[in-house]
Amino acid sequence: MKRFIFILFAMFGCQQVIADETCMSPYIQKIVGQEDFVYVWTLGIEGIGDEQDKLVTISVNPASQTYGQVVSSLSVGGRNEAHHSGLTDDRRFLWASGLESSKIFIFDVHTDPARPTLHKTIDNFVAQSGGVVGPHTSYALPGRILITGLSNNRDSGGETGLVEYTNAGEYIATHWMPKDGALRGAVKSGQFADGYGYDVRALPRRNILMTSSFTGLKNYMTDLGELLADAQAMSNFGNTVAVWDLHSRKPKKILDVPGAPLEIRCAWGTQNNYCFTTTALTSEIWLIYEKDNDWFSKKVADISDASKMPLPVDISISADDQSLWVNTWNDGTTRLFDISDPFEPKLKSETRIGEQVNMVSQSWDGKRLYYTSSLLEMWDKKAPAGEDLQYFKIYNFEDGKLNHKGTIDFIAEGLGYPHQMRFGAYALYGMQTPEPKNMFAQAQ
Repeated sequence: MKRFIFILFAMFGCQQVIADETCMSPYIQKIVGQEDFVYVWTLGIEGIGDEQDKLVTISVNPASQTYGQVVSSLSVGGRNEAHHSGLTDDRRFLWASGLESSKIFIFDVHTDPARPTLHKTIDNFVAQSGGVVGPHTSYALPGRILITGLSNNRDSGGETGLVEYTNAGEYIATHWMPKDGALRGAVKSGQFADGYGYDVRALPRRNILMTSSFTGLKNYMTDLGELLADAQAMSNFGNTVAVWDLHSRKPKKILDVPGAPLEIRCAWGTQNNYCFTTTALTSEIWLIYEKDNDWFSKKVADISDASKMPLPVDISISADDQSLWVNTWNDGTTRLFDISDPFEPKLKSETRIGEQVNMVSQSWDGKRLYYTSSLLEMWDKKAPAGEDLQYFKIYNFEDGKLNHKGTIDFIAEGLGYPHQMRFGAYALYGMQTPEPKNMFAQAQ
């Protein structure tokens, strides 16, 4: 019995010091302790720096003499509409894609975590996939990467698929999104079956994948003002979350979630079989939940006044399933919701991060949060210029409040527009942090 108790203590003790971001795949190797770096996949912008997409590495360990600074920047030789990125399950490689070019850049982040290198470029994604365009989420499965597409090369609309690769970058298969006329074995539960894609998340304990839906190339590469004025274009957004069999990669059920559901975040607790998403066009929080071995969708909260187009974008669930951070891009605000009852989220706080805000990544212990600002080049605000327009920001979450610790102005630094963030750490690879402690954090 004593030995059993010791083992349990050891297991849960290890879990307490895990510090990785909470939006990652459950298959990914976790960071134990303090993350050392945040990797920011960054859009190259005409007239800013070298005008190329780049992977920017920022030091975020307060014990480092470079805390809060850019320690490396690796350009990829052009502009591709840099957007999302994801790590392989072994954490050795970071996959980062371009929505416009449909290229995928695979970075080595393990040889020297402070200075990633470009390992491989997949420049035939469209041909390999059978016509999928706009690679978006790169999501780790054991030895494999699942990539959601946003569009296709037939009509540049929203019908698309899931594309599967090995960690080495070898194409395996394309799994087409279910739609009216081609449900592919899925059951249509409501009004919609549109074939659109955006994000993907897994609940291995339930043998479930979930995909959300956005819009196609014709829309996301159009100026936002022009898009909002085009009623026909505004009707071409996704309204579904699809539930898939994880092992077979077959769609099972299509759930109505009207208003362009974007990011999906699933609960971590072993008995908490539900996920959250937010709708960009209607500013709502939706719950995707299991009941009696079936899956359902339900609107559970309003985020903000949808008529003002706050545009909910990234979300982050806490490791204890008690809180949900929700970013609204257009008003530059992050909101914290109490989700202890997932069917009745309650707003706890609102904090303005900048002129606009997009991505949020939080540490497993919930004590550190990082924010970036860019959504899409054609949608981003062009004025007013300044540090609150295109930035990377560090916050500590203390006593229920966000405390600002540092900002990097990406325009002033000539870096471009910052988008997706991922964590890196020397400890992942058995390395010691080589830098001495300094007083940067205390000086802020």
